[in-house]
Amino acid sequence: MQQIFDQLIDSYIETKVGIAEDFLSKGLCFDLVNNLNLLLAADKLHTAGTGNNIAAQDKLFRSDIIYWLDRKHNDQFENAFFDLIDQFVLYLNNTCYTGITGYEFHYALYEKGSFYKKHIDQFRNDESRKYSFIMYLNEDWQDADGGQLCIHHGDSIQMITPTNGRSVFFKSSELAHEVLLSNKSRMSITGWLKVDTQS
Repeated sequence: MQQIFDQLIDSYIETKVGIAEDFLSKGLCFDLVNNLNLLLAADKLHTAGTGNNIAAQDKLFRSDIIYWLDRKHNDQFENAFFDLIDQFVLYLNNTCYTGITGYEFHYALYEKGSFYKKHIDQFRNDESRKYSFIMYLNEDWQDADGGQLCIHHGDSIQMITPTNGRSVFFKSSELAHEVLLSNKSRMSITGWLKVDTQS
């Protein structure tokens, strides 16, 4: 995994957006997609909030549905995912001295016709989110399927296709981004690596 971790970190240093393929193995992607589909069938995904008030929902701004991952679920595939994140955080802290002390992740499902308008991931009254981290779970995704992650770099934009196993990593406070209209169901695990902001 070190080679993939280095790919993610090196591309982040070079362009402010780290991208790596196969951060999640194909097998783990398959199992996580199956988990997400079971959660959807059991009506356990819910409309995402906006800002850090989970009750504030605006479907004209974002229309994805989510489910938070948690080791307390004692799900073997969620735990395998968390084990991988723990490895990456340890490597990131040891090589880049980032001071990450925690994280939070959720499944994100963009059903056909869903989107998320331009935004920044860090809250105005909470600076604990240091890095945004997205891992895609979409087999055979085509450009015509839409759902691209559009990252705004000043005068230019970067378009990232949400292909299976691809991971994207950037500083939460720096880059505005959006999810373009998805023409079919689009799945990911999305979250943030966090620091302790209490003095």
